[in-house]
Amino acid sequence: MEFDKVVESRKSVRSFKSKKASWKDVIEAIDAARKSPFAGNQNHIKFIIIEEQNVIDRIAELASQLWINESSILVVVCSDDTHLENMYGDKGKTYSRQQAGAAIENFLLKITDMGLSACWVGGFHDELVKQLLKIPEHINIEAIIPVGYEKKKEERKKKKSLESVMFWEYWDNRKRPSLFQENRDLFTEGV
Repeated sequence: MEFDKVVESRKSVRSFKSKKASWKDVIEAIDAARKSPFAGNQNHIKFIIIEEQNVIDRIAELASQLWINESSILVVVCSDDTHLENMYGDKGKTYSRQQAGAAIENFLLKITDMGLSACWVGGFHDELVKQLLKIPEHINIEAIIPVGYEKKKEERKKKKSLESVMFWEYWDNRKRPSLFQENRDLFTEGV
């Protein structure tokens, strides 16, 4: 699929067909996530693939989002801040969140490219999910991502307009400097 079409097609899907997504496709999406940018080129993102329905059902309960159990496969995205904090101090936590977001977006785009659907779930009971999946205490759960085939094709919800999400030069300035100002600046440089 063409990149712009993939970006335009990606949406959060919360209703899945009973048709099972392939774990091989999930691994391909994890490979795309692995290629995202990482602070200091240090990738400390891990992925837990869950196919056992009873575990998926329990995670749906722990997220208070029962629609999750319609998915045949879940991916739990985890990160370890330790190394980045050792390298960058407190900023290491920020960098870890940023690289997790980049990896998750690559994952979601690849899932969309393969004709699958998913949803980035961030609300869940962290400690209980960690216990269920035997995740060490120092590891962060960044997201739970149900993957499957969309049950009923729905239109992607409208996003904010481009103009409403950007400013020029400083906060809250929606007007780009005029062409005439740019040309005047070009002619007065070095004078």
